[in-house]
Amino acid sequence: MSGRSERIAPLAVKIVVSGGLGVGKTTFIGAVSEIEPLDTEAAITQVSVGVDSLDGVEGKTTTTVALDFGRITLDPALALYLFGTPGQDRFSFLWDDLVEGALGTVVLVDTRRIEDCFPALDYFEAHGAPFVLAVNRFDGSERFELGEIREALGVGEGVPVVECDARARASVRDVLGALMDQVIGVRTRGRRTPALSR
Repeated sequence: MSGRSERIAPLAVKIVVSGGLGVGKTTFIGAVSEIEPLDTEAAITQVSVGVDSLDGVEGKTTTTVALDFGRITLDPALALYLFGTPGQDRFSFLWDDLVEGALGTVVLVDTRRIEDCFPALDYFEAHGAPFVLAVNRFDGSERFELGEIREALGVGEGVPVVECDARARASVRDVLGALMDQVIGVRTRGRRTPALSR
């Protein structure tokens, strides 16, 4: 028997984490990453006044200006590489590069600023990418039933809507598991459905 390791490197899969400003993308990735997460947080300055609305997240002092990055190995055969998008519309030109090659997306929702997730929803629906909506439960925020949130956002029954606490590793893992189930389901249905003519 050779001294070489029999371990097989896990399959690397790219996942995007998106949503509005202050929704918890950096926290979500940091809570679950098994490596030191990379973030491009910068201080919110006077330059953003009148450009980036902080209504509902007045205590926020930093924001992502390029991307967040982390990695989690879900099991020995599968490693997820997590890429967080910036939340402001003015940085949306970065999304195409961040999304390229991604298997699926988590769109985080903050019920205090629910309208902020519409750009991400529109983007991923237009691109036909599998995604889940993860309602980040902030302390002190009003709670709504998931069905109410689905209805308010106009999201079909085919898209999972789940609760999460972006600070809690187990909660984030559950969201990522739901996304992987969604990706597998979409791909399985796609194999059974004849391709539509364009």
